[in-house]
Amino acid sequence: MNLSELSVGEARRALDSGEYTAVDLAKKYLTAIEEKNSDLNAYVEVFSDVLDQAKVADEKIKKGEVSALTGIPIAVKDNILIKDRNASAGSKMLEHYVSPYDATVIEKLKNESVVFLGRTNMDEFALGGSTENSAWGPTKNPHDTERVPGGTSGGSAAVVAAGLALVALGSDTGGSIRQPASFCGVVGFKPTYGAVSRYGLIAAASSLDQIGTIGKTSEDAKILFDSIKGHDEKDSTSRPDDFYKKAEREKSIGVPRKFLAKGIDSKVMERFEEKLKELEVKGYEIRDIEIPSLEYALAAYYIINPAEVSSNLARFDGIRYGLSLEGESNDEVYEKTRGEGFGKEVRRRILVGTFVLSAGYFDAYYRKAAAVRNLLRSDLEKIFKDVGFIAMPTAPTPAFKLGEKEDPLSMYAADICTVPVNLAGVPAVSIPMGSVTENGSQLPVGFQCIGPLGSDDALFTIASDVERN
Repeated sequence: MNLSELSVGEARRALDSGEYTAVDLAKKYLTAIEEKNSDLNAYVEVFSDVLDQAKVADEKIKKGEVSALTGIPIAVKDNILIKDRNASAGSKMLEHYVSPYDATVIEKLKNESVVFLGRTNMDEFALGGSTENSAWGPTKNPHDTERVPGGTSGGSAAVVAAGLALVALGSDTGGSIRQPASFCGVVGFKPTYGAVSRYGLIAAASSLDQIGTIGKTSEDAKILFDSIKGHDEKDSTSRPDDFYKKAEREKSIGVPRKFLAKGIDSKVMERFEEKLKELEVKGYEIRDIEIPSLEYALAAYYIINPAEVSSNLARFDGIRYGLSLEGESNDEVYEKTRGEGFGKEVRRRILVGTFVLSAGYFDAYYRKAAAVRNLLRSDLEKIFKDVGFIAMPTAPTPAFKLGEKEDPLSMYAADICTVPVNLAGVPAVSIPMGSVTENGSQLPVGFQCIGPLGSDDALFTIASDVERN
């Protein structure tokens, strides 16, 4: 039972054949977590009833009541609600919050009798790009513990990469699944907006947030995606099940090389070009494309995201929800609670978001950013009439060192290849494309494939070609 190489399919076959039980598998993961998590800080909580969950799964397996994920150990990002368990979203504001209900994705997985190992660390309220902005301390990259795992789903990516969970759930607002997948050398999938219910996801930026999956392989990520996708009447943004396209083998890939010429690390580009050549050998046509609005996407994102964050987090005021610190007036309660409950990055985005939504600046900033978003959607729609997919590196660099990007602008710039996907609502997947050497460390880098709306299944087809070498 080699956890570093074990896949969901292999575990499924072993569990069903009786080679080992769900309890055996869960114990193996608990031992690995005990040995490694203190160094990585990837889990903020390991659940006390893991073995009880595994026993239930074993009973179902004995009765033949088996689905793809029965007895499979899974990790869950700390902003996805599980009934009667804490969900802090990486923040002191929700340190003692216990969820009264299950998120839709959790309800679906419980019906399959998965084994929930624990909740994973994240940037506070899913705001950041390194998992350094957690109230519970930073998570470290399993490939080099002096470096970040990426964010905001850094804990989820790290536990899969380190063999501390078979697969994991994350959320992706501007690259928060794909970028840590790239940094940690695993597969990260961000579905079409509305493909997976957001009911029970603690909101950061509601028009951008999307629950997605992380696995060692594209097949593992797809198995988990297939179990959680589907229309949900509890989520008004959920798309109908007949919206999605069949997984046809598109063989053309558009590459915005003019855009990529700015700011992408030369070693990352070298690996990217090598992967494109491999795909050409496999029959893919590689075309240069131009997406005029792409260069404005990052700026538009960092107006829209803070604006929605400011609105969503207004509920945490010391009166209604979360942490509440005493004061002599309501204003003092607000100031104390939000000052101590929110970390630096959250406060920064609330301030920016409140500014761009204010009466004197709404037209100058927010309305223009919304117009850029519509333009980007239109540009991508035109491009996808000519090519099946768009390819870019997932991130402009490999994982950077802890504390290296203290300047928020340099941190935001690391999202240049991922935020257009969330603005447009289209699906994308990050697949490992090898590694680069940085100060003696071999660091993974990711290849990002982007598809048109509803092409989620087709993306897994090209992802398998990318990872097969």
